[in-house]
Amino acid sequence: MECPTNIVGDFDTLCHMTVTTELTTRVLIADDHEVVREGLRKVLKCQPGWAVVAEAANGKEAISKAIETKPDVAVLDYSMPHVNGIEATRQIRARLPRTEVLIFTVFDDEQIIQECLGAGARGYLLKSDLKGKLLSAIEALGAHKPFFTAMVTERLLASFLTQPTERAPVLNQQERNIVQLIAQGYTNRQIANVLNISSRTVEAQRAKLNRKLDTIKPAGIVRYAIRNGLIEP
Repeated sequence: MECPTNIVGDFDTLCHMTVTTELTTRVLIADDHEVVREGLRKVLKCQPGWAVVAEAANGKEAISKAIETKPDVAVLDYSMPHVNGIEATRQIRARLPRTEVLIFTVFDDEQIIQECLGAGARGYLLKSDLKGKLLSAIEALGAHKPFFTAMVTERLLASFLTQPTERAPVLNQQERNIVQLIAQGYTNRQIANVLNISSRTVEAQRAKLNRKLDTIKPAGIVRYAIRNGLIEP
């Protein structure tokens, strides 16, 4: 759900750059902005031996297309409709342990970075670092090596060294998925269908979320979703 305004120019610059690798790398692209998918596709097609094998506009589609095409690298946006990048990463890695995941996002929040890594991502790249780092990131992951920029490393280190006096409520992955879908206006039945769980489970989780977030109104859940980058305001 995020797309920097200068990203098209960065993609154009990358089209004139190549990496020197003998590896054949098959890539899946998942982003809800068509301009991002188009730019990534254009850049990757310029690289010898690289191929875009699938594209997806939301997290649920990314999971199904990854299972279908078995890419070497999946480039996933963090904030996507239906299923966010963390849950998409978790499911792709669970089914396809040889597929590496690169999170490609505007969010530099330490908690989001840690959750993406915990879900199985081995690369994390900000869209603002696209021009200088994208090709290196995909090349590294294609060789099953991790890739993190200095900024991401610094953020992770800072999160270990600092102990905030007050933290936001910590939600597990299913709770975060439900929060995202509630904030997007999904009904309990629709949430159950998207996450492949029962309506009764959704109801129980909503009650638990109300207690954790200290709210009885959907607006409180929406505020949490916005503050934590699950949806755009």
